[in-house]
Amino acid sequence: MPYPTQLGLQDATSPIMEELMYFHDHTLMIVFLISSLVLYVLLLMLTTKLTHTSTMDAQEVETIWTIMPAVILVLIALPSLRILYMMDEIFNPYITVKAIGHQWYWSYEYTDYDNLSFDSYMVPTQDLLPGQFRLLEVDNRMVLPMELPIRMLISSEDVLHAWAVPSLGLKADAVPGRLNQATLTSTRPGVYYGQCSEICGSNHSFMPIVLEMTTLKYFVKWSWLMQ
Repeated sequence: MPYPTQLGLQDATSPIMEELMYFHDHTLMIVFLISSLVLYVLLLMLTTKLTHTSTMDAQEVETIWTIMPAVILVLIALPSLRILYMMDEIFNPYITVKAIGHQWYWSYEYTDYDNLSFDSYMVPTQDLLPGQFRLLEVDNRMVLPMELPIRMLISSEDVLHAWAVPSLGLKADAVPGRLNQATLTSTRPGVYYGQCSEICGSNHSFMPIVLEMTTLKYFVKWSWLMQ
């Protein structure tokens, strides 16, 4: 969950999100150094007397300012590609869950079970219990086991949606007639919130996502009760 006046990203709950946060900090430092260098050069030009204004040949300088941007781009691209392949890798998932976007709610199907599916609607403000979050709480949470690889299949039944949970580093488009795939693994138990991240109509702001990550023992008990 984000908190008031928060400036950074939400706390990472999955290994993928931890890698994304490291990459964010890595890229931010490169941007900070480039911005500092440009500001320093601008200040020098404004505060020092210009000399050698008639110089027409500067091979060394041209070589440096051609090679340096290429090196910087490589330093950004290599870790970016590594994380990209990590996000697409799905190895022996424990269960598969299909999330289907509707106007304006989500439905979930646990494909490894014969009869385990439900709709998830936002809880209206007047029905909230003490401690629940406005515009984020749902009547049926999606329950998943922690510390196990989970495969998510994401689609839509009407218009474009996007299934996004920031603390897990997940965001996948829900496209009608198409299945998008994502993987998630939570390193600790908890309740994690997300929202539709694609403008999908008048009630776009009212279709939240709630994941409850629990122990495997509790998940098995919950799945039997839900069937």
